[in-house]
Amino acid sequence: MIKLKYFLALFFLCGLYSCSNIENKQKVSPDVYFTEVGVRTVPVFQTFVGQTYGLSDIAIQSRVEGWITGIYFKEGSFVKKGDLLYTIDDLPTQTKIDAAKASLAEANINLVRAKSDYDRVKPLADMNALSKRDLDNAVASYDAAKSEVEIAKAVLKNNQIEHGYTRIVSPITGLIGMSKVQIGDYVSRGIGASQALNTVSEIDQIRVRFSITENDYLTFRRAIIANGGKLSSDNELPMTLILTDGTIYPEQGRFDIIDREINATTGALLIQAIFENKERILRPGQFVKVRIQTEILDNAIIVPQSTVNQMQNIYQVFVLNPKNKLEARIVEVGDRIGKNWVIKSGLKQGEKIVNVGNIAVIKGDAVVRPIDMKWNYDDALNTEK
Repeated sequence: MIKLKYFLALFFLCGLYSCSNIENKQKVSPDVYFTEVGVRTVPVFQTFVGQTYGLSDIAIQSRVEGWITGIYFKEGSFVKKGDLLYTIDDLPTQTKIDAAKASLAEANINLVRAKSDYDRVKPLADMNALSKRDLDNAVASYDAAKSEVEIAKAVLKNNQIEHGYTRIVSPITGLIGMSKVQIGDYVSRGIGASQALNTVSEIDQIRVRFSITENDYLTFRRAIIANGGKLSSDNELPMTLILTDGTIYPEQGRFDIIDREINATTGALLIQAIFENKERILRPGQFVKVRIQTEILDNAIIVPQSTVNQMQNIYQVFVLNPKNKLEARIVEVGDRIGKNWVIKSGLKQGEKIVNVGNIAVIKGDAVVRPIDMKWNYDDALNTEK
């Protein structure tokens, strides 16, 4: 009986200790990381997907038919303007030249004969020893012989030009690609990529083409009108390339061409920009991202992206009040810049917001223990990181 009393007393004391321990645990304030709302002058960027092209991409095509007899370049190397690239069997064109030379010789003989007849007839006609008709016939024969010589010369020149086409030279200085034909292949005259023997690209400068939406175009256009008809103060919008490995291309680009029309099917407008490529890092055919600074926001409210909770089309932040309690706040967001998010409305300078990481486990009116997350807004604005 005594043992039972001791056991019940011990059980009661343990229960009190456990309840007290649970109550103490419930009173522990959870940690939350906070930062004060940032106010900065921030640039706004838009990013578009583009593709690179050489400043000139010249398709090498044959202007005569025949078999390839020689290739005189190293594939994937740089060639100079006028360098011999291919030769095509020139026997057919050389035969035409020989025939044209023979025709020219015959025409010259006929011209000499006609000139001799004219020289003999004219004095006699002047003395009325021959009729005017005889003189007219001599003049006509002489003029016809001169015309035949000119025709023969033109045929010879044309055949010589065609013969020159059997030697294909580089039209520009640039990078040549891999040959689509080999020695012994038969090539024909034609226009189009399927008929190209190769391509030479000038890559000291690179064209980048990308498309913008109709809404983007309207935004740009209004900005230009507001700026007195210029893109910016120096008539250029800062333009940066982001390569596929995420690195930033060191050279800034400039606008070159804006297409005349918006594509009715896609609603997109084609833009072309030029980038210097002295180090020849860029090659035609690369896919890149083009980032353009479109405007600058003065005194913009910005917060870390980790403090914004998105639920479909609703954006929410948690504000830390003076009593160290959390208040949910619906906000209107703007652009993401670096690791920050621009807030259009819902927050003001001086308010403290918390990271949403552990918000879900905090009860509604619980007092929290704030810990400064030491957020560096300026470093987080660096979009190149």
